[in-house]
Amino acid sequence: MSHHHHDNHSGNSHAVGHIVPLNVFVAVLIALFVLTAITVGISYVDFGAWNIVVAMVVASIKALLVALFFMHLKFEDPFTWAYAGLPLIILGLLLGGVFIDNPTRIYPDPVVIKSESPLAQQK
Repeated sequence: MSHHHHDNHSGNSHAVGHIVPLNVFVAVLIALFVLTAITVGISYVDFGAWNIVVAMVVASIKALLVALFFMHLKFEDPFTWAYAGLPLIILGLLLGGVFIDNPTRIYPDPVVIKSESPLAQQK
């Protein structure tokens, strides 16, 4: 019986992947805490129509840090990057469709129940 072990990455069957020093994780964690504090701080500032843009930029930076370091995407091959990026492209297309469609919507006035309406008589 053969004791040959197959490994997907190299001849080393004990490969553990990329080792990231602990101080990198600590630095990312501190950055996430700082960005969270910034998120809370800017929630008290009125940027007008830019409120959602500023909030989403900070949230996107936080998501990028988590993906790059905690999910080790920074050290992955381009094929894995494609798998990580495809859902973002799809999300962009879906949101783009909403933003293209939304201005063309016609919102009718809210339904006002008149006192002679059968719906009003049910009370």
